[in-house]
Amino acid sequence: MWGVIPAAGAGSRIQPLAFSKELLPVGSRADGAVERPRAVSEYLVDRLLAAGVDKICFVIAPGKSDIMEYYGGGVGSADLCYVVQPNPSGLCDAIFRALPLIRADETVAIGLPDTIWFPSDGLRALPAGRLSFLLFPVERPEMFDAVVADGDGRVSEIQVKQKNAASHWIWGAFQMPGAVLQELHRLWRERDESDVYIGTLVNAYLAAGGQATAVRAGEAYVDVGTLNGYREAIWLLNQRERKPARAYGGSGS
Repeated sequence: MWGVIPAAGAGSRIQPLAFSKELLPVGSRADGAVERPRAVSEYLVDRLLAAGVDKICFVIAPGKSDIMEYYGGGVGSADLCYVVQPNPSGLCDAIFRALPLIRADETVAIGLPDTIWFPSDGLRALPAGRLSFLLFPVERPEMFDAVVADGDGRVSEIQVKQKNAASHWIWGAFQMPGAVLQELHRLWRERDESDVYIGTLVNAYLAAGGQATAVRAGEAYVDVGTLNGYREAIWLLNQRERKPARAYGGSGS
């Protein structure tokens, strides 16, 4: 099972930093008997591992070699690889950079590396064999991608940063078979690669007869890409019972 982490963004909302925003220290982890700062992206890595991911692809921008140095070639039971998004062309473009690595019969899970969410095993609630979104309740859905779905979880629309959103449930992560990722890529190409956000592409996929499932299994979600989000993340972590986190190699050792 693959995990794809789009980590090519500039992080302009929380700059200036002396490092990639995905390495922003949030909380801490145990490194043997020593407690060390924990990079925000480690939370997503742990959640992917909890879902059964054994291969992780970081999509990085040129110049983000510090992510490679931090994580190295593997973490836990998962092997790591890196692909480059040459230009900041949006989330769809970033995700599809990993497509050549993923077979049609493999499952791929995708999340955002500057977010922290609970439960940490939430991806396990997603059904296999279809495009499915893990949803979280938020107070301001207009800041995110709100997912409109019926009582059975059938997705009818994703409202991308829309005022007066029809749902207060947003997607925080999603997964699909590699074959569906290939279908989305073909559709994206047919649409002249105009979709920046995954939500607009999924809407076109649904309009063309595709199906997606929403699972309202999320409890708490924080975007750490802003200073206010950073404060919320610290508060959230303080409210949760934290277990010792696994140690990472590279510059984090």
